[in-house]
Amino acid sequence: MSESNVGIWRGQERGGWIRLRTLILLRWVAIAGQLGAIAAAQMMYHLQLDLVLCLLAVGISAAGNLLAMLLYPENKRLSEFENFLMVLFDLLQLAFLIYLTGGLNNPFAILLLAPVTVSANVLGLRSTLIVGGMAILLVTLLAEFHVPLRTQEGFLLRIPDLFVFGNWAAIIIATVFMGAYSQRLKSEMESMSEALAATQMALSREQKLTDLGGVVAAAAHELGTPLATIKLTSAELIEELDDQPDLREDAQLIRDQADRCRDILRNMGRAGKDDLQMRQAPLSAVVQEAAEPHRHRGKTVHFSESPGPGGSPQQPSILRLPEVIHGLRNLIQNAVDFSHANVWVETHWTDNRIWIRILDDGEGYSPQVIGRIGDPFMRRRKGEPESKTRPEYEGMGLGLFIAKTLLERSGASLSFANGSDPDQHRDTMAEQSGAIVRVDWPRSKIDAQNGEFALPLGENQPIEI
Repeated sequence: MSESNVGIWRGQERGGWIRLRTLILLRWVAIAGQLGAIAAAQMMYHLQLDLVLCLLAVGISAAGNLLAMLLYPENKRLSEFENFLMVLFDLLQLAFLIYLTGGLNNPFAILLLAPVTVSANVLGLRSTLIVGGMAILLVTLLAEFHVPLRTQEGFLLRIPDLFVFGNWAAIIIATVFMGAYSQRLKSEMESMSEALAATQMALSREQKLTDLGGVVAAAAHELGTPLATIKLTSAELIEELDDQPDLREDAQLIRDQADRCRDILRNMGRAGKDDLQMRQAPLSAVVQEAAEPHRHRGKTVHFSESPGPGGSPQQPSILRLPEVIHGLRNLIQNAVDFSHANVWVETHWTDNRIWIRILDDGEGYSPQVIGRIGDPFMRRRKGEPESKTRPEYEGMGLGLFIAKTLLERSGASLSFANGSDPDQHRDTMAEQSGAIVRVDWPRSKIDAQNGEFALPLGENQPIEI
């Protein structure tokens, strides 16, 4: 693993840590609730409680909070293991308190779900399984072993055994359900967050690659100082060479050429940023630009353009958006990766819509994943046979997610389908029988001349050489 990758991994690991102050605050709320419940049971209902042990259990929790506040700064962030120990301590402390107050006869036994839910939201799967398993074990023990509750007169307070079993079953089921549900939500949110971050990085990279004018402007800025130095030195030479006409002419030429270099760089930078022609291109040109990195990878990419029903024969000029170029590039890459020999890219248009179809002659999407295409971090288009024929291929979920997100940002809608049954024998398939991706825009969204974001052509800015 490279040093940069290690840094990224450590940053992601640290990003999952939470502040100690947050858990301390939650624990103070729990301590206040426990003291309130003990006070109410003692003063209002006159229950016989072992106050020494009950207050000892609450006191240990309070002492742990005070010790943590003294030893660590407020901005201390806990690691995965430290979080695990904190949650496990809270679970054991709460179970001990419930043991002293009637076990599952105590309606507050339901609060044992709280540490499990917290662990599922902030800890990893292994830690959550340990906390959940410990909670199930403690609930089972509390159903049989506990200090019974008694009134002031000595009467035993207990619910029927059937209800005790019901409480036990309900807490076990809720522990499993709440833990699994929270863990799944956390996992999906993390995956979506990472995928969106990757999408933003991809879009940023595409914008930098297309912003050549900015690069030229930066070059003009960097070269400004040496050119100014050349100009100043040549001006001083001109003054000192009055008595040597030949050398004075050479110094004059150096100054003039330095001025010319400065003007050329300035004009190139301005042209790259202000030339409206660079912000739009014919539909087929944008598609071929997107496909360019994948046209020489051993597969044949076929292009075709034709108007749809009632469409004008002249193809539209569309906006050269980084989102469109990078999104189409990912879709074409996926088709090239999974095709046998050929990929077809078809562009069509009418007065109201523009759409692109990308087809390949591969095996198509498997039925197990076709409904989930576009979710981040799906692993494979095919199952086990695909992993044997293409062991080097990591997966396709993130690339398709980035493509789908970027293209939808430009106003497109995407659909995925197969040209034929993926389980059909290869010899009986038609040539264009693999995966089919259709990208469909309302024409007003990307038409560079007549849509919502139409660009005025203006005058081309000449680049003076």
